[in-house]
Amino acid sequence: MAEQWHLYLVRTAAGSLYTGITTDVPRRFSEHKAGAPKGARSLRGKGPLTLEFQAVAGDRSRASKLEWQIKRWSRARKEALLRGEVTLPDDA
Repeated sequence: MAEQWHLYLVRTAAGSLYTGITTDVPRRFSEHKAGAPKGARSLRGKGPLTLEFQAVAGDRSRASKLEWQIKRWSRARKEALLRGEVTLPDDA
């Protein structure tokens, strides 16, 4: 069976939203909080960080496509996702 990939969104102290994918959300979020060398460069020094959202995204291919789509969403649409007002697209 293929690994389950997850899409997640992290909020920085300034309120920005970072979108990523992983097979292990708690591990990846810990890496982001710890900073270098494994955390995303764009999140370094931007803490405290908050894990705002996570969802199963399927296989690596679908997760990557979903991440690509969400990163192009407006901030307002991402915030609506966090509130449960919009859902993830099925066509990723």
